[in-house]
Amino acid sequence: MLKTDVAIIGGGPAGSTVGTFLKKYNPLLDVTIIEREKFPRDHVGESHLPAISAILDEMGVWDKVEAANFPIKIGATFKWGAQKEFWDTDFLHHQEFRNEPRPQRFEDQRTRTAFQVDRSVYDKVLLDHAASLGCRVFEETKVTKISRDGDKIVGLDVTSDVAATQAQIGDDGRIEARYYVDCSGEGGLLRRAMDVEIESPTALRNIAIYKYFQDAKWAVTLGNGGTRIQIMSLDWGWMWFIPISPTRTSVGLVLPSDYYKKSGKSVSEIYEDAIKAEPLISSLLQTATPEPEITATKDWNFISKRLVGENWLLAGDSCGFADPILSAGMTLAHTSARKVAFTLLELFRGKRDPQWLKHEYEEGHRGQIRHHMQFADFWYSSNGQFTDLKDYCQEIAKEAGLNLDPATAFQWLATGGFTIDEPGVAAALTYRVSGLKLLAVQLGGSAPDWEVQKTNFWRLDIKEAVESKFVRYIDGEVRPIPCLKKGSKTLPLIDVFKFVVNAFKDNADAVMILESAVNAMIREDNIPTQEAVLLTIEALESMLLEGWIRAKAIPSRPFIKVN
Repeated sequence: MLKTDVAIIGGGPAGSTVGTFLKKYNPLLDVTIIEREKFPRDHVGESHLPAISAILDEMGVWDKVEAANFPIKIGATFKWGAQKEFWDTDFLHHQEFRNEPRPQRFEDQRTRTAFQVDRSVYDKVLLDHAASLGCRVFEETKVTKISRDGDKIVGLDVTSDVAATQAQIGDDGRIEARYYVDCSGEGGLLRRAMDVEIESPTALRNIAIYKYFQDAKWAVTLGNGGTRIQIMSLDWGWMWFIPISPTRTSVGLVLPSDYYKKSGKSVSEIYEDAIKAEPLISSLLQTATPEPEITATKDWNFISKRLVGENWLLAGDSCGFADPILSAGMTLAHTSARKVAFTLLELFRGKRDPQWLKHEYEEGHRGQIRHHMQFADFWYSSNGQFTDLKDYCQEIAKEAGLNLDPATAFQWLATGGFTIDEPGVAAALTYRVSGLKLLAVQLGGSAPDWEVQKTNFWRLDIKEAVESKFVRYIDGEVRPIPCLKKGSKTLPLIDVFKFVVNAFKDNADAVMILESAVNAMIREDNIPTQEAVLLTIEALESMLLEGWIRAKAIPSRPFIKVN
């Protein structure tokens, strides 16, 4: 029998992320990752969002991933709806993207971009990295039984095709751990063994069919490796076109399962029909060589009703699956795995309330999955008019406690905003407030006005607010952060917001509030002047949008001007 501190079922990105963070922040922990397959192996889910890049850097694996020479994703090109028009959403505007030699460090423009990855390469890089930090990795090893005592897991029965692995585990094939993590994907081995039900708060029942091509043309080539993924709608589904290496491209079809059943066609036939029906993708594949395998999988949205138990947690797709229309699956996997690792680190330290730690993870991550499902529901039921799409995104953002105009609400969702860990923090989105407003020009034709410029006499409105805490996952810890809550709105009392709130104590004039907060940031936190000004303006803007400031305009007094 093998005894370990943490047993992780599944060696994909979620499992590797959990293991890596556990060993990074507590090298003394004994961590075991159990993977059914032998890497490398292909897997769907190749398109990242920028939030992942920061996680890879924190894991210490950015340089290894960058060295794999995956295409750099600056955004996506969409064609959706009856008008069949093309529109782009970029993390980094193509005119700002500089041509640089590779590999590059995680800095400057690369902090605002993402990767498009060949999962056969990417997953192995991550799993090998976890092993290099000291995780015990068992590949070609199956969990055959999960033993439980009520809500507690008491052991795993495993069998391995690798003799050396079986010898480490012992003749009884038994692994016992203090904590267990389910990173086994949609199948959810541990979730099922613990009789955890799932809910499907959506009518979407799609299937995905995909295969790989060699030497396809890229729709967009920017500098050294920069590109956009292509999302092209059909009358009966949609297709993705994702370059995942300099020579290899993933091309997939998503369509309703009912349509597929009624068509009477084979997987290959309906896939070929889709390529013929989509002019751009068919032209890009004209001289490409298809690889022989074609894969079909169900693509059904669900959320697990529980993500935690007495000594177990779920991470990655075992928690739930949201439609891939905005490429959020891998972001949800990495972010959930990071939170699970940090939660476990706190549980081992024993200084935080275990129930509070588990509750914060469970409720927060379930909400993030649900937000994306809401967006996908609208996407598929909409008439395709982009203005309506953005309006709906605004409603979803409001449910998450963010009062954004339609253009920035879409950008919030499209760049992974639903995975934020710090609700209400102006700089916690994939893009900061200022960046969102600039990018809205691409989406809506004009940038939204700055609210800070419209009024100049301000009062802090906190009469109905209550003191509370929200969670920040940082530096291997789960920290309770002081804040004020008013309904679904959260006002943190740290970082720039601390200085802004203090500035209201002695001032009501908008310009004086700005100057007071900026000067305090420069003096106490040594923030450069230009950065302090921008941070303060963004914080004030979010507070005005969320109703923390009662404001009016007095023409005789000066106004803030945002350049």
